[in-house]
Amino acid sequence: MQDCRREARIFARDVNAEAALFKALGDPARMTILATLARNEHDVCVCDFTCGLGLNQSTVSHHLKLLKDAGLVTSERRGTWVYYALASDAGGRLAAALSIAFPEGVPA
Repeated sequence: MQDCRREARIFARDVNAEAALFKALGDPARMTILATLARNEHDVCVCDFTCGLGLNQSTVSHHLKLLKDAGLVTSERRGTWVYYALASDAGGRLAAALSIAFPEGVPA
């Protein structure tokens, strides 16, 4: 059988960690949470996300847990409330993950 093109070289590296980051962002609520944390100078209370996203507390907590498990956010309990912040290395980790797909930078 004749092939109509040359064989492509497949990128051969384990990308599971990077894929997990993108999977954690694969929901509009989680993207909104991350964008909110990135734009705030202070920690954000879980109650603010509940009100702002129009979701119940357990759903917001689920989204925050996924982001925390991915290492993109940190949390601190203060009394009965939990406050969240963007992890200090979140931007760098996401940029590094993108650079795997686009080694010369994201095309415009």
